[in-house]
Amino acid sequence: MRTCSKCHNTSPDNAAKCVVCQADLEEFSTTAVALKKFQANPRVKNIRLVVATNCCPACREVEGTYDKANPPRLPVEGCSHALGCRCFYEPMLNDIYP
Repeated sequence: MRTCSKCHNTSPDNAAKCVVCQADLEEFSTTAVALKKFQANPRVKNIRLVVATNCCPACREVEGTYDKANPPRLPVEGCSHALGCRCFYEPMLNDIYP
């Protein structure tokens, strides 16, 4: 499921627009918004793609650490889990303290 950052409702993984407010989910899903913030933050060195313990094979295959400029898109294409893609981005910082 994709969560809209504008209205906070969920839409199916394959939805291009939010089923409630019609926001473009490529730009306004919570994962897309988080990724943009991580990419703009100079303290973030890499992006880790985190998967659920009981994820599908497609999600397990993309689990790992990526350069922040080029992580895989979410939801993972080919995700076959009954609840939809539950992967998320996690920032990896250069420095922990200022």
